[in-house]
Amino acid sequence: MPQKTKKTPMMEQYLSVKKQYPDAFLFYRLGDFYEMFFDDAIKGAQILELTLTTRNKNAAEKIPMCGVPHLAVQSYIDTLVDQGYKVAICEQMEDPKLAKGMVKREVIQVVTPGTNTDTSAKDAKENNYLTAIHQVGERYGFAYADLSTGELKVAQLSGPEILLNELLSLRTKEVVVDDSVTPETLKVIEPLRIMISRQNEVQSSAETSYALQDISVDLEKQVLQHLLTYLLKTQKRSLSHLQKAVQYEPSDYLKIDHASKRNLELLQNNRTGKKAGTLLWLLDQTKTAMGGRLLKQWLERPLLSAKKIKLRQKRVKNLLDHYFERSELQDELTQVYDLERLAGKVALGTVNGRDLLQLKQSLQQIPKIKYLLSEIDDGSFTDLIKKIDPVGEVVDLIEQAIVDDPPISVTDGNLIKVGYDQELDKYQDAMKNGKH
Repeated sequence: MPQKTKKTPMMEQYLSVKKQYPDAFLFYRLGDFYEMFFDDAIKGAQILELTLTTRNKNAAEKIPMCGVPHLAVQSYIDTLVDQGYKVAICEQMEDPKLAKGMVKREVIQVVTPGTNTDTSAKDAKENNYLTAIHQVGERYGFAYADLSTGELKVAQLSGPEILLNELLSLRTKEVVVDDSVTPETLKVIEPLRIMISRQNEVQSSAETSYALQDISVDLEKQVLQHLLTYLLKTQKRSLSHLQKAVQYEPSDYLKIDHASKRNLELLQNNRTGKKAGTLLWLLDQTKTAMGGRLLKQWLERPLLSAKKIKLRQKRVKNLLDHYFERSELQDELTQVYDLERLAGKVALGTVNGRDLLQLKQSLQQIPKIKYLLSEIDDGSFTDLIKKIDPVGEVVDLIEQAIVDDPPISVTDGNLIKVGYDQELDKYQDAMKNGKH
């Protein structure tokens, strides 16, 4: 006879956590697996092509269940996020062998379409923007951020048409709204098939204070506070790599509606949906992922200011007139990795030993790049040269601390050089020679 269903302490814990994240798939850590239960399991098994099993097989009401190995979890998260879902990662916060009673668990991160920072090589020159809207009458506070690079921009928009054009131009996958956004505005956004996330409360933090220091308009401050609070609540970690918010005016750039951009095939081939055959494909000779993203932004937002256009033309002419220096500059840039995203990994705590070596190699090129620019500078690069900081102390620290061929995972050991830390050397020696 099937037994009557009774909630175990573990299921009570699961349901308590799930209640806090009703709009996300909850990946609940159990040993070497992340498990999903109930509706999450039924839907997750279908999307991820997993075997659906049950928990409490002898109970009257069986609990649907499926799981993924913790070592391979990222690929499953990416699949769900790419299809427009959120994933809440619930981790074991203590060693199950040492825990007294129920193992303590809590959500350590919520991955969403607009906050996913796991970028593949083919997407290195693409931004993943999370946008936010705060509405007052017919005016919108509009902000967007790329969590992986730290870019943060804010503007005031007037009317739903301009709002729609900004959302389409940024190709955002997620927009954060609060109760100020009217049902009429939501009806404009819904056909775009962008995930709409709600964030009404705001919380102060060091990151928020830093990001808002140059912003004086209330409407812009409000939308930034909602956006940054959403990032803090989903990421649950330091966001110290976020840059100061930069105010922009859509009227500062050539107004091109989304349909015209598509028909001109500036960024995407209408027939294939790919980059090949577009203006970006023709012009993109950039040597770094950062340069690729910047060129794309320039094509999406052509300048209107004659002063800025002439400065850009002057810099291009200066580089064209110095063939040998330009070639050397290109050689140096090919050795520079994606510094923006490396800084993001450091801040988010996802950096590994190989990332740190990429950071070291990239920073080692900075003095040479700065020297080459100063050699050809006719005044157009002076301000840029002044801002370049080689951060030599970071290079020295990585050189002293990290082995030349580190493992992929920071938990594999053999990451820190012998001689860097006496106490660590003592423990390593005990592990290797303790039996002797």
